[in-house]
Amino acid sequence: MSESFVLTQTKDAVRTISLNRPKALNALNRELLMALREAVFSAEQDAAVRCVVVRGGNHFMAGGDLKWFYEQIADAEAAAIRIGFEAFIHELHALIVSLRRMPKPVIASVRGAAAGFGLSLMMACDLVLAADSAYFSLAYTNIGVSPDGGSTFALPRIVGQKRAMELALLGERFDAVAAERLGLVNRVVPDEALDQEAGKLAGRLADGPTAVYARTKALLNASLGASLESQLQHEAESFSQSATESDFKEGLAAFIDKRRPRFKGH
Repeated sequence: MSESFVLTQTKDAVRTISLNRPKALNALNRELLMALREAVFSAEQDAAVRCVVVRGGNHFMAGGDLKWFYEQIADAEAAAIRIGFEAFIHELHALIVSLRRMPKPVIASVRGAAAGFGLSLMMACDLVLAADSAYFSLAYTNIGVSPDGGSTFALPRIVGQKRAMELALLGERFDAVAAERLGLVNRVVPDEALDQEAGKLAGRLADGPTAVYARTKALLNASLGASLESQLQHEAESFSQSATESDFKEGLAAFIDKRRPRFKGH
């Protein structure tokens, strides 16, 4: 595994994870996947990291590396192809679970292409900032394969079933304005301002009540499969636990004193 496929930097409690296969538009192969999984796991486990940004330079990720895929099937028997790709997809899905499970906000900073697994990866992040030059496509059916990366879980929940069917079956390309209208991205910003705006948002989150962010993220993710009664119980437990911690007292004091709160994240 080459560590150069993914670059990481930590500044002011923000871990920036940069995909680094620019000549391939960050297309996913096994080496990039393993490096990205390691970087995400490291950010998840590092107590000094309070927010994570996933970015890709000129392009976020143009899907899977089709040349690498072809090499895997060119001279292989069907059984070997199935076993090999199923193992690869399970490794890929472990990355998606890590992003959804991570008790820290994760921001996708998207410029250029976010196609195939690039779109799946983007949807697994908590917030998405997109440059006005960004473009998107689920793309899988265009090469004769069904979606992965949790896209068939996330997409109907974000855009609705009929729109998800359209995006998945047709694999058409759409721009950042359409992505924002569909709810796939939170904000569209000028291309030249993307890195600065992502940094500002990450800094704001890193300065916030991160333990509360973790509970909020967990509540929202759990709600997708929860009953009303169980969700209400989880909300009660999370609120009451938060109320015992210093950030709640600080938040109340700051409101009363008419000042900005100074959260510690625990």
